[in-house]
Amino acid sequence: MDKKASFKPIIYVMIASMAIAFFWNSMPVIKNTANMILGPTAGALLDWNLTYGMMILILIISLFMTLLQKYATDQKEIRRLKKEQKDLQKDMKEYKDHPEKLMEMQKSSFPLMIELMKHSMRPMIFTGVPLILFFRWFMDFFTALGDPRFFGFLSWFWFYLIGSMIFSIILRKIMKVV
Repeated sequence: MDKKASFKPIIYVMIASMAIAFFWNSMPVIKNTANMILGPTAGALLDWNLTYGMMILILIISLFMTLLQKYATDQKEIRRLKKEQKDLQKDMKEYKDHPEKLMEMQKSSFPLMIELMKHSMRPMIFTGVPLILFFRWFMDFFTALGDPRFFGFLSWFWFYLIGSMIFSIILRKIMKVV
């Protein structure tokens, strides 16, 4: 398989995500569809209790993304590539005083990094557009509420970012996702 071709779906998703973010206000169909879907679901959770509702949403989104990461990637292959990368880095430390050997090893690590990135980015094909829709909807929702602060100082974005990192770490450990 051609290396460039394998990144095409990811590039298309990135372009679609940027288009959604760019045309959010100028094309009402995008915004209205997201509001029609997320208003009664995510909006209901946030209306019930802002902090707990947001935590539940973050958990659901993190669970969805972790499941995709686990089942849309070849976990065995990623583990193998990471082990190979770790072994190569260990070898490179031994040759730090030999620039020619180190350069040769760095060149051999590049294809390995590309391959690992291909495998790791595959779930982005499925999550890019939904995440952008969620983020744009969150922006509108929290702006309409007057930009409330979580725990007195965190904006919705930082609360989401910190919460998603915490939930992702926990879920990845539990589900043994690389």
